[in-house]
Amino acid sequence: MAPIRLSMKDKNLDQIAAVEKAIAEKYGDEAITNPKAAWDESKEKEYLSQMQEFYQKIKKNEEYQEKIDINGIKVSKKLFSRESLRCCSVCGSFPKKSMDDVCLTKFDCCSKCHLQYVEGREERWLKGWRPNNG
Repeated sequence: MAPIRLSMKDKNLDQIAAVEKAIAEKYGDEAITNPKAAWDESKEKEYLSQMQEFYQKIKKNEEYQEKIDINGIKVSKKLFSRESLRCCSVCGSFPKKSMDDVCLTKFDCCSKCHLQYVEGREERWLKGWRPNNG
């Protein structure tokens, strides 16, 4: 009787089956099952809702990374909070130093205006006095 010859295709299929069997033994049958086998209508709806949430987050993030023009310089919106976008109520400049932020928070003016108009006259400033810019 002549020996049975396996073609190359049959050898590849045997090798694939052996690999699948080894994977199933090591990681379980779920590791080799086709993902479409457990897919149904409810999972499809859940997937679509997750994708919708994901794309909404991406759109929100893109809006957040939008650029703002400040005195001719484009700056990312995410670098500023609403508080730091305030400008000096006296001269109209934007904060450039950390001291400007401190003065804006406490006296609603930049550090330059603080030195010129507020320092030594805090009571008058806090009562509402502001310089005439006319």
